[in-house]
Amino acid sequence: MDYGMIGKIEKAKRYAEERDRFRFDKFSVTFSGDNNQHQVSFDNGVFHCDCEFFVLRGRCSHTMAMEHLLNNMLPSPAEA
Repeated sequence: MDYGMIGKIEKAKRYAEERDRFRFDKFSVTFSGDNNQHQVSFDNGVFHCDCEFFVLRGRCSHTMAMEHLLNNMLPSPAEA
């Protein structure tokens, strides 16, 4: 492996530890819940989930888990 790549790998590790460098704007994820899989998406500060609770309340355990997981990596506000 060349020295240039070694430097990039070390820089990538440092970046990965500095969570404040990252801001998610848009993503989609399959969430394995206790009973079913759910599609959770995030687009321009708004979460969406295909579970019934989210449809009724605009927030659910799946989206709240994602908020917790991505703490400080989402633009404010990150609520539906």
